[in-house]
Amino acid sequence: MENEYRIRIIYILLMGFGFPIMRYMSLHFDTLNNNAVRFICGGLFLLLICLFKFRIALKNSLSDPILILKLSALGLFMTANMYCFINGLRHTSALTGSIFGILAMPLGILIIALFYPDERRNIQHRTFYLGGLSAVIGSLLFVFYGNQAGSGSQSADFISGALFLTGAILIQSLQNVIVKDIAAKLNVIIISTTTATIAGFIFLSIAIADGKINQLSTVSDGLLIALALSGIYGMLSGMLLAFYIVQKQGVVAFNLIQLLVPLATAVVGYFTLGEKITIPQAIGAMIVLGGCLLALKKCTINSKTE
Repeated sequence: MENEYRIRIIYILLMGFGFPIMRYMSLHFDTLNNNAVRFICGGLFLLLICLFKFRIALKNSLSDPILILKLSALGLFMTANMYCFINGLRHTSALTGSIFGILAMPLGILIIALFYPDERRNIQHRTFYLGGLSAVIGSLLFVFYGNQAGSGSQSADFISGALFLTGAILIQSLQNVIVKDIAAKLNVIIISTTTATIAGFIFLSIAIADGKINQLSTVSDGLLIALALSGIYGMLSGMLLAFYIVQKQGVVAFNLIQLLVPLATAVVGYFTLGEKITIPQAIGAMIVLGGCLLALKKCTINSKTE
């Protein structure tokens, strides 16, 4: 039990640093270059793990045309998702990205329930809709007062960033439908490896075609190495450790742990990036957390009774 709590704390801390790291990199690199380097480096790192631990499963998956098609579609969704997400972080803050990540949880449950009958019981209760509505209201308050805190171009930037983040969580919810289908047949690490690698090379191709790739030659080697390492860091914390927690402690525990990530992000963002939050924004963030907790309440009970 102590080891489980230790893993949870480590995950919260790693993710608390993860959002500020992505925010910092989004300010120093074009979105296409940012995602190309991070996903290719992270994907190749996971590929090395697969070659040592899951070589046969990886080979079998690459020999299935239908599976390749689904993984390619997942890679396209990931590309669109992360393009919107990184642009959203670029124009808002690390904490805003974290809050929208929490907001994606009930939305993801709602979308996936439309496609899978076994998931529909999670949305057949009032608390889900009451919690979801509260979360939406809280996020609108957070965005509104974040917009009020700025002026002129800063205000417009924040609204633009919030729209990008909204697009990201909508795409992520659709993406999860494909993940659920593939996860029943394939190890999640192989899914992560192929998805990240496909997305990375899509971003690289677009960056080359758009001429943005040339901007990488103007940055220092140290910053470029840091970007590559941030990709590996993201894969280890955001994917591998997350999957480990889901596998060992369950989806319910993982969802509840996720609710604590914005707090860690707010603290790290304040000390590393100087990001501040107003009292009305803090209230909006708490409403989002409370709403998501309420929406997930019945899902928690259902999972525990299985």
